Amino acid sequence: MAEAVSPVGGPLAANLEIPTFKGRPGWEFTDLSALDASAYQPGPLVTSPGSDVPEALWELPALELTAGVELTSPAPGETLITVRRGVSLPEPIALSAVVPAGALANTRMRVVVEEGAHAEIWEQYTSTGDCVLNLSTELIVGDNASLRYVSGQNLSEDAWVFGAQQASVGRDSRLDWVALGFGSRSGHVLMQTRLVGEGSEARVTGAYATRGTQHIDFDTTQEHVAPNTTSDLAFRGVLQDRSSAVWKGNIIVDPGAQKTDAFQDSRNLLISKRAHADSIPGLEIQANDVRCTHAAAVAQVDPEQLFYLRSHGLPEPDAKRLVIEGFLAALVERFEEGAVREVLAGALERRLELILG
Repeated sequence: MAEAVSPVGGPLAANLEIPTFKGRPGWEFTDLSALDASAYQPGPLVTSPGSDVPEALWELPALELTAGVELTSPAPGETLITVRRGVSLPEPIALSAVVPAGALANTRMRVVVEEGAHAEIWEQYTSTGDCVLNLSTELIVGDNASLRYVSGQNLSEDAWVFGAQQASVGRDSRLDWVALGFGSRSGHVLMQTRLVGEGSEARVTGAYATRGTQHIDFDTTQEHVAPNTTSDLAFRGVLQDRSSAVWKGNIIVDPGAQKTDAFQDSRNLLISKRAHADSIPGLEIQANDVRCTHAAAVAQVDPEQLFYLRSHGLPEPDAKRLVIEGFLAALVERFEEGAVREVLAGALERRLELILG
């Protein structure tokens, strides 16, 4: 649905047919037959949610802009952030929004980090009930610049989420992209990273933890356009009850993108026999001097690990939690010690407490 967002945030989705389950590429694993788009009314995001809102993923200081940073909203639901050339932000820019129950919220985020600038931006979405969140995101990292972009949703588990997100990384620049998907009933999120400048690098980190009948669907692309570029993607999922998840990832190496170094890894831990996950890595290589690898795994909690911990006196619930925490630790350890690692670890811990009961 995100492809139907107009440039000014208006709803065009009503003019398009809902993608057919298993009938349209990209939607093979997500059934939208229960989505009645006419049941939702276009509505704005709000910042004063009132009650009945899922817990925030993190608490960060209120937004404070410094010289060299421009934040505008030229249309409802549209946010444009520009970090001017050579500016280094001392603190992250933090944005939070809530989707009201019954609303179809179309939102567009465009971030431009100009040449030689350095920024960190965090955004999160929650909701007050059944709704549709339709995200359109564009990240542009200029030459010799860096951006850390953390985006998470903890929507109501009755909500739908759709996203079309893309990033472009310039010469000798770095993108650190983090995606957290905890809430929602179902949906589909497309994440595309293009390394367009020589010497650019991107690290993409994703996590989801589901319960009940939730369904999470991430479709990622790492496209290497220029030579001497590096990408590293890691996704981890923990699934409880009858929930399900899909990660479909593709590494694309364009002609002439020699010396590409690309890696993708997706791992899922099923903590219920009824949970289900699909990990589908892919490679499209059109250059002959590259290093591209991938790994994927779906597994139950290891009974031998549980036996070892229980033999040392731990009750089964505590032993299982330790195994799960160890599984997710690999994601947290991708980040340097400090605020980012602490915030992400805290968000994962709170979500585990909820799904494990």
